[in-house]
Amino acid sequence: MTTVTVGQVVAEVVGEGAAVVMIHGLGGTSNMFQPQMAALSSYRVIRLDLPGSGRSLRPIEPLTIEGMSEAVIRTMAGMGVASAHFVGHSMGTIICQQIASTQPALVTSLTLFGALAEPAEATRQGLANRARLARSGGIADIADQIVANAISAHTRETSPAAVAFVRESITRQDPESYARTCEALAKATSVDARRISAPTLLVTGDADTVNPAGVGQALADRIKGAVFSSLDRCGHWATVESPRDSSQKLADFLRRVDR
Repeated sequence: MTTVTVGQVVAEVVGEGAAVVMIHGLGGTSNMFQPQMAALSSYRVIRLDLPGSGRSLRPIEPLTIEGMSEAVIRTMAGMGVASAHFVGHSMGTIICQQIASTQPALVTSLTLFGALAEPAEATRQGLANRARLARSGGIADIADQIVANAISAHTRETSPAAVAFVRESITRQDPESYARTCEALAKATSVDARRISAPTLLVTGDADTVNPAGVGQALADRIKGAVFSSLDRCGHWATVESPRDSSQKLADFLRRVDR
């Protein structure tokens, strides 16, 4: 594994073969895709920390979905990656859609975990409130809220390591950067999904209360040829809550695309 920095973005790169670019969501880092690495052993996997998240620096300019999408594209160019399979989670799925709709030549396929087109109005207000809480020293409170509400009851009862991972991922974030990312997500708007031509798989936990299965299915219905799949007893953090099934669905889909 090597760590690469392109501009403000830090990425972990491992393996050889066709490129897979993995984009985390709000409160996540490149580590949330660690459970999928074994299933992607035949690929060149590029896991990004988005600007202001994880090890990547917070930019001087305001964070936006468009700006984060451009940062991903610049990172690919800086690494000489002409096209890739894209894998996103939550907010990362919006970034994937943005790139797929505006730069289709870059996208071999899309796999979207816990996907949404744009936040609902109530969610936008909730994100604004969360940004204020982060700035007032409440990042640990935010982590506790997410563990209580975004992870399934089954995961909380049976996988304390997954619960600890999610909580640690959030509490380790820089509070101001996290707040700005909340504000960026709150302002996100949907792309014209009809412009997405890449093969697309959407995977949502059947206990996801953040972006429920109906949200993912509705998005799948707007993307030509997209396939929707669900995960049993799984909440919003699918890649760590249901690592085996998430990895299997991803690997099977990429094999079909690569035939």
